[in-house]
Amino acid sequence: MAQQLAAFDPFHLKVEEMIGEGDRVTVRLTMSGVNSGSHPRMPEPTHRSFTVEAIFILTLREGKISEMRAVSDRLGLFLQLGWDWPEVD
Repeated sequence: MAQQLAAFDPFHLKVEEMIGEGDRVTVRLTMSGVNSGSHPRMPEPTHRSFTVEAIFILTLREGKISEMRAVSDRLGLFLQLGWDWPEVD
């Protein structure tokens, strides 16, 4: 998360929907920002903006997040920022 915050300023998360059941919470959110700093995938910032959706599934234990899984629109992010798609070996 620290890498993301260093690479994108401003960076915004907007919670669109939350669903909880038992010890799990699913969150659908919109992420937006500007690539204003270096990132492992793109050392030179593009200064382009982006808006993508993501879904997080959080497991809670004793009132704290004990596990987090996430799926986000990485293709949309890469296309909007002008980043090259990683090659598969």
